Order: sequence, then C-alpha cells, then structure tokens
Amino acid sequence: MTAQAEAFVRSLYDDAAGPLFAFVVRLTGDRVRAEDVVQETLVRAWRRAEHLDPGSDALRGWLFTVARNLVTDLRRSDAARPVAGWDDALLHDGPRVDDVETATQRFVLAAALGGLTPEHRDVLVAVYYEGRSVAEAAERLGVPRGTVKSRTYYALRALRHALEEGTSASR
Repeated sequence: MTAQAEAFVRSLYDDAAGPLFAFVVRLTGDRVRAEDVVQETLVRAWRRAEHLDPGSDALRGWLFTVARNLVTDLRRSDAARPVAGWDDALLHDGPRVDDVETATQRFVLAAALGGLTPEHRDVLVAVYYEGRSVAEAAERLGVPRGTVKSRTYYALRALRHALEEGTSASR
C-alpha cells in the first residue's frame, strides 16, 4: 500500500465510517454484518484510491452506493442459500415415532387382536378403544360387570402373550 493510499483510507475512515456504519445498520439490522459491509466498502475505496477525489461529495455518495449494493448482494446471497436456523424447541421435544413405525405397531396390534376370541376382543375394544367404563361396557355387551372385569383381565393376558410371540417371531 502506498503512503498516499493509506492516508486516503485513514481520512476516509475518520470522515465517513461512522455515518456509513449507521446507514448499513439500518439496512441490515445486524451490527456484525454492518461492520463487514463497511470494511468491504473501505477496501473497495482503497483499491480505487487513485480514481477517487478525496473530500468530495461525490466520494461520499459513491461510498453509500457501494455499501447499499453490498447489502443488496448479501440479501440475494441469503435468498439463494438460506441460512439454516436452529429451533431450540426441537431440542426439548422427545423423539417422535415416524409414520412407518406407527403403521407397523398398528399392524402388529391388529394381528394380535385378531388372534383373540371374539368375547375378549369385544371387551378390549369397548373398554380401551371406545373408552367405556366397566358398567357401560357391561350394558353394551349384555353381560354382568364382573364378566367384563374378568374378560378384560384374561383378554389383556392373551393379548400380551400374542404380542410377545409376534415380536419374538419377527426377530
């Protein structure tokens, strides 16, 4: 760098860097990016030092135009290559079962339910799938409450056994 170009950039920095920085912060909303834009603007001025007239109003306008164009380029670059964001909520959510896993579980459960007797299957559907109370299930199925309770117990045992056989057979 020649001494003349260095003196030019120093005076340019002293004269225009503050207002230029404020201008770019308003455009970007980001102080770090604004610092980068101002630095690049001054580097471009240094490269063209022999073509620029120090102290002229045209030079100040040229600086602001270069800065605005750099901000426009940054926006275009961001639009073409979106910045990946991070959602902290994803860190706190537990793992989600995907659709394939859900479909597989439903298939296995349907197969296990299909292996039960109709009485056991009906009581499990009434109590667990339909969410009925013992009294409501007894009324719907036309059996005493005690029968609903015992069928539920034995149906769950049979279902557990069928599911255990299904998972051990698939291994």
